Amino acid sequence: MNRKVFAEGHCFDKFFLFFVFGSIFGGFFEEIQWFIIHKTWTCRHDLLYGPFSTLYGFGLILFLILLEPRNNERSVLKTFFYSFFIGGFFELIAGILAEHLLNTKFWDYSSMILNIDGKTTIPIMFIWGLLGTVLLKIIYPILSHWIGKIPYQFGKIMNTILFFLIVINMLLSYSVFGRMIMRHKGIAPKTIIGEFYDKKYNDEFMYRKYPILKGE
Repeated sequence: MNRKVFAEGHCFDKFFLFFVFGSIFGGFFEEIQWFIIHKTWTCRHDLLYGPFSTLYGFGLILFLILLEPRNNERSVLKTFFYSFFIGGFFELIAGILAEHLLNTKFWDYSSMILNIDGKTTIPIMFIWGLLGTVLLKIIYPILSHWIGKIPYQFGKIMNTILFFLIVINMLLSYSVFGRMIMRHKGIAPKTIIGEFYDKKYNDEFMYRKYPILKGE
């Protein structure tokens, strides 16, 4: 009998699991990187709950969408250079959007050499190149193989639960950041949700959770 294979080929289930993997990896990677540079441990996640940095999750999906097709035919060197430019461009755009939409600089490379508007640097783009190459040439094939071994029904149920939990977490986190910006502009809450946010996720909570918001 033919067994149904979970997340076979290019599909939402597989890409979503890689998004989760990238978000978790990014959260810990950012915290370790921050500790090495600043000698302090601070939260570098972008969601209120869980070890998630969705910037990395979205970046990983971008790599897969743009570079996974014909991955086996492409040389390691070409993969590195494509990842180098895609990662740098993505970080630049993400930094601009975060600054304008959330009125916050989650990272600032202005003091580093060869930086581009403080949003990315050539050395950081080099790291993106390495990460993209390792992802596409080593991690993706291995994880794809093991993801395919997950029992079909279990995988579907697991992905459905994970999807709704992360979507709720994202909606809550982004709306809390939005309410914080409005609060700082002196805009009073107009709904019961805004009032709840101001009590539950006040500035004290946000600065404790994200010290970088107050420049620490």
